[in-house]
Amino acid sequence: MAEEWIPDILGGPFEQLTLPLGEDDEGPVVATLVRSIRNPLLSLFSPLRDVDVLAVHGWSDYFFQTELAEFWNGLGARFYALDLRKYGRSMRAGQTPGYVARLDEYDEDIEAALDAMGHGAGWSRGARRLVLLGHSTGGLTLSLWAARHAGRAAAVVLNSPWLELQLGSVARQAIAPLVDLRARIDPLGQHPAVDLGFYTRAQTEVGVLPAPAYRTDWRPPRGFPTHPGWLAAVLEGHRRIAAGVDVGAPTLVLLSARSTPPLSWSEDMTSSDSVLVVDDIAKSATKLGRLVTIARIEGAIHDVFLSRPGPRAEAYAVLRRWVTGCLASRHP
Repeated sequence: MAEEWIPDILGGPFEQLTLPLGEDDEGPVVATLVRSIRNPLLSLFSPLRDVDVLAVHGWSDYFFQTELAEFWNGLGARFYALDLRKYGRSMRAGQTPGYVARLDEYDEDIEAALDAMGHGAGWSRGARRLVLLGHSTGGLTLSLWAARHAGRAAAVVLNSPWLELQLGSVARQAIAPLVDLRARIDPLGQHPAVDLGFYTRAQTEVGVLPAPAYRTDWRPPRGFPTHPGWLAAVLEGHRRIAAGVDVGAPTLVLLSARSTPPLSWSEDMTSSDSVLVVDDIAKSATKLGRLVTIARIEGAIHDVFLSRPGPRAEAYAVLRRWVTGCLASRHP
């Protein structure tokens, strides 16, 4: 049974709820749901007053973006963010940060969150509507979940989703058998460090870091170590996307206009995506369903909502136009 809602580290109006998920080889496993809910009286005439948003973070990350919650609350929506198992608020001593052997394992985390939000087994299609919001690896995870649960979400918003390996589809197909082999033999083995801290530096340079309640133990400057079992899970997710899925809802994909290879520090990293190859992601996004909108934001970084004020404002403006056009026409 879930515990009680308690004040969150972000302060009011944020609260958090621990979602027990049983145990694995490393001990008790939990996810953590964070919420920010506007006064219903203030939302009475808001365009998204019957909408609930569930946001899922990316690799080596957790929820701390209060401005994102304020945006959705301002449109009348209830905002929820999920710290997945072994990330952020959900990390416990002795656990391998961020590790799963299959992305489908997160079905338990997502379903527990949806149940707490009122979108669980007793959910009625005619009641409140659900919007999924995923960043980077969270965008990959939610895309695959939505494709397996068609009809659950009314809309999907993806913020620089990690839909394809940075080396491209040909390289992914070439290395996948080797990664799978090592995942079977040594799933928790160490990979060479590839994150040199440039993305975190870019966020610091543009002024979004440090943020309120920002914790480097939950979001290390050079990311968490990666492991063969985890990488095999991600590559399998990429393979599924490349084969084509249908998330079953209108989808908005927000991306930077450009990428910068993270080989050495460059000032260009403060105005481009230094994590993903955005042209490849844009191409892969066309495999998500029948109605996909791709928006390229000039000057944005990997998390478009953590960019400089100009591109950040453009990203929010695009999102506002898209989501109100997509969802504002119906209310209970």
